[in-house]
Amino acid sequence: MHKIEADNVTLIFGHSKKQALKMLKAGRSKDEIHQKTKSTVAVHNANLRIQEGEIFVIMGLSGSGKSSLLRCFNLLNHPTEGSIRIDGKNILNMDKKQLLQLRRNKIGMVFQHFGLLPHRSILENVAFPLEIQGMPLQERLTKAMDTIEMVGLKGYEHSRPDQLSGGMQQRVGIARALASESDILLMDEAFSALDPLIKTQMQDDLLDIQQKLKKTILFITHDLDEALKIGNTIAIMKDGVIVQQGSPEEILLHPADDYVKAFTGNVDISKIVSAGSAADAFKAFIHIPKEGPAAAARLFDKHKASFLPVLNDQKHFEGIILKKDLKRLIENKGNDLMSIVTEVPRVGEDMSISDLLPLFINQKRPIAVVDTHDKVIGYIRYEDVVSMMTGYDDEEVQKIIEHAN
Repeated sequence: MHKIEADNVTLIFGHSKKQALKMLKAGRSKDEIHQKTKSTVAVHNANLRIQEGEIFVIMGLSGSGKSSLLRCFNLLNHPTEGSIRIDGKNILNMDKKQLLQLRRNKIGMVFQHFGLLPHRSILENVAFPLEIQGMPLQERLTKAMDTIEMVGLKGYEHSRPDQLSGGMQQRVGIARALASESDILLMDEAFSALDPLIKTQMQDDLLDIQQKLKKTILFITHDLDEALKIGNTIAIMKDGVIVQQGSPEEILLHPADDYVKAFTGNVDISKIVSAGSAADAFKAFIHIPKEGPAAAARLFDKHKASFLPVLNDQKHFEGIILKKDLKRLIENKGNDLMSIVTEVPRVGEDMSISDLLPLFINQKRPIAVVDTHDKVIGYIRYEDVVSMMTGYDDEEVQKIIEHAN
């Protein structure tokens, strides 16, 4: 079961929501609906599945509906239509008491402009949600202090918010959300007001904290680099509609339309995409010594392959056999397949494409990709890397390679 599920969520602001919704279902545009009803369609038919413990990023330009959608998950915005389930329960059916408990105990929120209480100390700010929960004074101060240490602010607990830098104030905001032990964190443009260097540090800190606590985080941003860095899944919105969602690599490699392409156009894909996601699966394996030249030849013919991988009797990857080498061995009536095995570099599935490029400098044979158990999961060709980095098709890539040689 997913931690959060949103089905067909539509959010309309204004006094003529029913009329606007009817027009929306009839296919009328946002502008037509606003002109006719003075109502604004903020979100239209959003569907999300969010796993427990993942950072789910919702991104888009200003006015795309991303923050409006985020506020539906704690019902600061109440959807006009659809359902939102947290741990299987539809929060739209909650009464006031249940909703209050949801906001106090289940969901924490980190705002763009910190939202700190100016006349309270940092310790008191972090302890505030615990105070609302009714936790005894000493217990909440102890818990707040533990959280302050976690975000690197020990020594500042008695300071006031205006005595801290922007980055430090945002750490307080994160600490306050964490102190309540909420399962879910909603982060609305949490780092966008920070200077670039501080922003980068805050992103790193968030990832470090997430490694320890495994929260389910919904993170809003308009910054693609930020989304790619921290997101397990990214949903891109335009005019209230989710136009694409998937892993960072899926978004980069397979943009759904020109709008998404415009977002990803200036990203260095080679630094983001991993070898594991770019690898092609081997069509078959030659097992030595079980299989000989004749069996290997049948595999080559069956799969129309120019090379195939070799596994030994312990199922360890030995290298590859090229079809031309096998043909020569058979013509010379040879039987020793190991004599024609070509060793090739192997890389871990998490290595970025840019990091494996140097391995192609002195050879153009495929590179094997292995998992954390050293089990081979596929291969990457030089041509595939060039195609990924340039956007050219196979024929154009071959011309580039031939010209380079």
